[in-house]
Amino acid sequence: MALSALLLPTDLSRAQNSQPGEYQIKAAFIFNFAKFVEWPASALPTPTSPIVIGVLGENPFGDTLEKTVQNKTVEDHPLQIKWFQNAADATNCHILFISASEKPRLPAIIKALNGNTVLTVADMDHFNEGGGMIAFVMEGTKIRFRINNEPAIRVGLKISSKLLSLASR
Repeated sequence: MALSALLLPTDLSRAQNSQPGEYQIKAAFIFNFAKFVEWPASALPTPTSPIVIGVLGENPFGDTLEKTVQNKTVEDHPLQIKWFQNAADATNCHILFISASEKPRLPAIIKALNGNTVLTVADMDHFNEGGGMIAFVMEGTKIRFRINNEPAIRVGLKISSKLLSLASR
């Protein structure tokens, strides 16, 4: 299944011109995370409410994230990208990529998002230990992800067992 292929570990050591770059791969992962997470009904009040994917801090994706989700939907929910300068403004998004530029403020960001149904994603060290939900990690030349399901459960998010089984340990 093509969907499973996007969620499998990706090797960055192959020829650069034929393979997507690091943030193209991470954008594809984020798009697919939206397919494998269930939000409470209150987070998506209508059948066509958009799933908002936010980026907090410096944007390492360029226009890649926008291009990845452009004209795509997840169960009839269109995907929308927004950029945020502070966590308080990001409490209404569904998936929030927290840029490495925000690492010094991570405890305050996690605290500000506490209780909101926001799936937090980042590619910084110790993100899961700091209360983040999905951390991108490099294992050799492969991009993988680790899941800290406890904070997701606390805010009412249900991460599918399929996604949990694909996560690195």
